Amino acid sequence: MARALYIHWPFCLARCPYCDFNSHVRDRVDHAHWQEALLADMRHEHALAGGEPLESVFFGGGTPSLMPPALVARLLEEAERLWGFAPGIEITLEGNPSSVEAGNYAALAGVGVNRVSLGVQAMDNQTLRFLGRLHDTEEALKALEVAQTHFERVSFDLIYARPGQSLDAWRAELERALSFGTGHLSLYQLTIEPGTKFETMVRKGDFAPLDEDACADMFALTRELTASAGLPAYEVSNHARIGEESRHNLTYWRYHDYSGIGPGAHGRRGGMATVRHRKPENWLAEIARSGHGIVEERPLGIPEQASEAMLMGLRLREGVDLAAMAARFGMDEAQLCDPAKAQFYEGQGLVWRDGARIGVTGDGMVLLDALLAELVPEQLVEG
Repeated sequence: MARALYIHWPFCLARCPYCDFNSHVRDRVDHAHWQEALLADMRHEHALAGGEPLESVFFGGGTPSLMPPALVARLLEEAERLWGFAPGIEITLEGNPSSVEAGNYAALAGVGVNRVSLGVQAMDNQTLRFLGRLHDTEEALKALEVAQTHFERVSFDLIYARPGQSLDAWRAELERALSFGTGHLSLYQLTIEPGTKFETMVRKGDFAPLDEDACADMFALTRELTASAGLPAYEVSNHARIGEESRHNLTYWRYHDYSGIGPGAHGRRGGMATVRHRKPENWLAEIARSGHGIVEERPLGIPEQASEAMLMGLRLREGVDLAAMAARFGMDEAQLCDPAKAQFYEGQGLVWRDGARIGVTGDGMVLLDALLAELVPEQLVEG
């Protein structure tokens, strides 16, 4: 059953124009009320998904570095009481690299957080303003330095393929990022998500996204530079030293069960998909009414589970073991992955095969969405 716990903290100081995550700006947050609600949601989930000790806990958002350390401590204390913690558990907290939040780092490390993921996003102030970030470059680098002092493992995010960005400019920025010596980097191409402020701006002609060829060149450069620095890509957008991959995210990509609590959190539990209410007020009301924040809970058919497992697993450098997956879902390998198309794309250098294991090559990763639509049979995707 669940080996990972995701805790969603939905609040931010401001809404970024590119963000489609479940984040909300509120003038005031009653932390005591939220603590009791999150504990109730956690206990409900454990009652249904208890079992093995947790291998990871991930505080996502929103901006969980805005949480009082005492609240983080209480949630971790209860999670350990309910599930138990596996030796060497990874406990990650996402945050923005502001001086206010960096002031909490020592206390957060003291209550058990051992990995942080910082939303640096860019290393020049003009771009940070374009991205709607509240920190500046100097503040971000100071926060990164503080984080590296207090936490065993540090990752930070950058967004590239921004409007007007050149390949040389991205090379310089990425080389600078690699010079800080963190063991993990999440490097995302800017995408214009539906419902975001950026979508409105593009529609109005305020700016134009970078063209596909330029994005592909930056993607290739990203993989080249990170590999040379000893942080090869282990997933489409994530790069790490060997052994410093995000264990929590690997839970998702390897399609293991995980519990998700808090507004908008998703979970996978024994063949069931769970979704919590997105709006904080609706989630709190459901907690008061039902003792949990679930808005949807539905069984996943075997074809849908197998499809999700394939679509997630092929994001990884390690690919998927078709024989093991076929045995897991009681299906034939050919039902999971079209053998003729796999052979064709292997010949094109976009797919690799090693016995029963199949994966997407570095050249194929830039075309991943299109490849997935080709490799995973349509009837399986539709489930």
